Amino acid sequence: MNYLAHAYLSFGMADVLVGNLISDFVKGKQQYTYSHRIWCGIRLHRFIDTYTDAHEATKQAKTYLQPSAGRYAGAFVDVVYDHFLAQHLAANNQLQTTATYCYQSLLLQQPILPERFVLMLPHMLRHNWLGNYQHLWAMEKSFGGVVHRSNYLTDASPVYAAFITHYDALKTCYQAFFPMVNKTAASFLVDCLAMQPH
Repeated sequence: MNYLAHAYLSFGMADVLVGNLISDFVKGKQQYTYSHRIWCGIRLHRFIDTYTDAHEATKQAKTYLQPSAGRYAGAFVDVVYDHFLAQHLAANNQLQTTATYCYQSLLLQQPILPERFVLMLPHMLRHNWLGNYQHLWAMEKSFGGVVHRSNYLTDASPVYAAFITHYDALKTCYQAFFPMVNKTAASFLVDCLAMQPH
């Protein structure tokens, strides 16, 4: 899952949201330097990623993009899921509220954010990454970002073309998957928050 989904699956808890979004930037024992709620957010992010990769709907979604994306199909599916979530939130007038809450939560915790995340944050805010996932032009740019970070892909256009071609099928995968990850992530978070602080 990408940034919007991880923010949304923090269930309105600011500290959990911060941990959820910085998880990929926190290595090894660094996770134990954060508060219990941020640590639960870090663990929640990793649980969501593992659950997402193992889900049958995600495996199906990857098949539509693998011919052009290869082993990066999963990374593109993460972006695709954010697109459909953004459209759902926008249809219910919740998207910009969700994005703004996320940005404000991150800015309030900026002193404790990992350095690499702090360097990225102004770009996220300036270009309203979370709010713009609903738009196809933003998806094309996001696909380009995945290609830029990849080791062997050089052109996002074939993957984007596959996304457009299989748009409805990918949306069906998202619709089969997201209610399940929402329910499962909520249960995981309740259990984590109930644990004794590390």
